[in-house]
Amino acid sequence: MDEIPGWALRLRAERRERLWSQRQMARALTEAADESTRAHLPTRESLIRMIKDWEKGKHQPKDPYRVLYCRAFDLPEAELFDLANKAARRSPAQVLAAIMPEGDPLSRLPAGTGRRVGMGTVRDLSARVHGLRLADDVIAGSDLIRPAFRELDAAVRLYRCGTHTEEAGRALLVNIGELAQIVGWIASDAGQHDQAAQTYQLGISAAREAGDGSLEANLIGSLAYQIANVGDAQESVALTRAALGTAGRHASPRIRALTWDRLAWAHARAGEAQPAIRALGEASAALASTAGAEEPSYLYWVSPDELQIMEARAYTELRRPLRAVPLLSEVLTRYDATHVRELALYLSWLAVALADANEPEEAAYTASRMLDMSADLTSDRTTQRARVVLARLKPYADVPEVRELLTRYPMSA
Repeated sequence: MDEIPGWALRLRAERRERLWSQRQMARALTEAADESTRAHLPTRESLIRMIKDWEKGKHQPKDPYRVLYCRAFDLPEAELFDLANKAARRSPAQVLAAIMPEGDPLSRLPAGTGRRVGMGTVRDLSARVHGLRLADDVIAGSDLIRPAFRELDAAVRLYRCGTHTEEAGRALLVNIGELAQIVGWIASDAGQHDQAAQTYQLGISAAREAGDGSLEANLIGSLAYQIANVGDAQESVALTRAALGTAGRHASPRIRALTWDRLAWAHARAGEAQPAIRALGEASAALASTAGAEEPSYLYWVSPDELQIMEARAYTELRRPLRAVPLLSEVLTRYDATHVRELALYLSWLAVALADANEPEEAAYTASRMLDMSADLTSDRTTQRARVVLARLKPYADVPEVRELLTRYPMSA
């Protein structure tokens, strides 16, 4: 087991010295924030989970949490986080090695202990995996998470306990990897980030054992995307670079495009504009070379429109609304309205970009569409984005359209 870094031990020691529980620590961090920052903080339960991860040394707090810790403890940042002795950033290979689970979660039971598994069973499983992907297009994570994990558990038991040829065994591992990717995505949408990370790790193990580099890269990239959103953006950058290395230069165009896009997002979350823009260019170039290429079926959704949306989101995150607004406005006019969660999420980015462009009336109209659309969704992603949108509009509360929206949708505490 890796040694817990000094800064993590210090965070725990300072908390315990004040006789604070982790729940009280979460309250102290919230109280240390100004009103604008507080509006962007996650729920109390999510913050407690983050504190637990920080105290275990899984990743360092990023801004604004570093500043909030310093305020709560009344200590300088250099002392609390030992900036003078800060270690060099881990390489992609080091980050990837650190996230792999201990032991072998896919170890086989003794031969002959289970039923014979043929290619027909494998094909049936593959169809169910794709069916789950299509269900995720229209059903939010909290509604889908239980049947999704039942499918994953059944697939793992089929591999571990069944008797099968080498060909069928490899095909089962590929299906487990694909299933782990979509189940991890569903768990993340339900706000179960630890469960999602463990599921992605299981999938990485399955894809690696099957020798499927593209699938492994997709799983690593999926985990990196979650980390960019709820963890350390720099760790996400390193992990996404590991995904690029795993995919290799001969990976399919859509795999390369998606992985470069995820790298662009990680850089954008880290506030690194030029690396993000370069990665967006690489993604666009990769997707332009798809003609005649054989692509994995799980990448059916990676299209020029989705790439345009991802590009616009990166520009919104980088506070470049003049680039983001035209891209989002154009592509959303033809977006599939049956994909309610995604449409709501993308409208949330457009609302923020419009607010950044000093167009509060249009931002309020777009935000109203997003909030009405997502009101009944059981998606943690849309819940968190709703909070971001409302917080971004609050400075325009004197604009009638914004004032009316904030009255209808009071900001969550």
